[in-house]
Amino acid sequence: MTTSQAAPSGVMIVTGASRGIGAAIARRASRAGYAVVVNYSADADGAMSVVRGIIADGGTAAAVQADVSDPAAVKAMFDDAARLGQLSAVVNNAGITGNLIGRLADVPADTVRRVMEVNVSGLIYVCQEAVRRLGDDGHGSGGSIVNISSTATKAGSPGTWAHYAASKGAVDVLTVGLAAEVAAQGIRVNCVAPGSTNTGLHAAAGMPDRMERLNPTIPMGRGAEPDEVAAAVMWLISGEAGYVTGAVLPVSGGR
Repeated sequence: MTTSQAAPSGVMIVTGASRGIGAAIARRASRAGYAVVVNYSADADGAMSVVRGIIADGGTAAAVQADVSDPAAVKAMFDDAARLGQLSAVVNNAGITGNLIGRLADVPADTVRRVMEVNVSGLIYVCQEAVRRLGDDGHGSGGSIVNISSTATKAGSPGTWAHYAASKGAVDVLTVGLAAEVAAQGIRVNCVAPGSTNTGLHAAAGMPDRMERLNPTIPMGRGAEPDEVAAAVMWLISGEAGYVTGAVLPVSGGR
């Protein structure tokens, strides 16, 4: 755990925050006054770059390695976060596609298993620990959980990432169920479903030109920027969304 100066009153954990949408959320959270846990699985350099940027801007951040598919690692990450102060928000951003494209019948079993371990099981483990820490039984005072899904759940991503879309469908359902389950504990649970976003996701899967091909199908004519998705996340966490729970908010340019 690498950290900086004394923390402000609230701590936010952002999983998968070494780049892309997660990094944008971490930066916005810091500007909003949170001490931020920048979680990463393997990209230590990326995570430390985000932390250094936050510290340079006067914020407080810590880079914490944890594979969210390992419940013991998730618990250790929350223990590290507690050193920064009182936890008040958790963003479940960590997710993978398996870095391949193709028909569902051709997706290797190991890829399916790993995508479900990270995108579904990992999200569940983080939500479980978040509820334990934020709820009354964990001596918390409530708080907010925001899960990151995808508008891939609408069409199912045929011929590309049907397995990934299925995993994100589980995120939507879990958000609705958990929100009802923990509302009486003062915990709000919501979801942001980004559409096509200008990150390295498509290039990593061998489709560097996919955004250009998709842009004409988006009513607004372009993909989202990570900071636009982060803005929606921060609104759901804020007091302005204090009566919002169980929502799945699309950030998709109308697609």
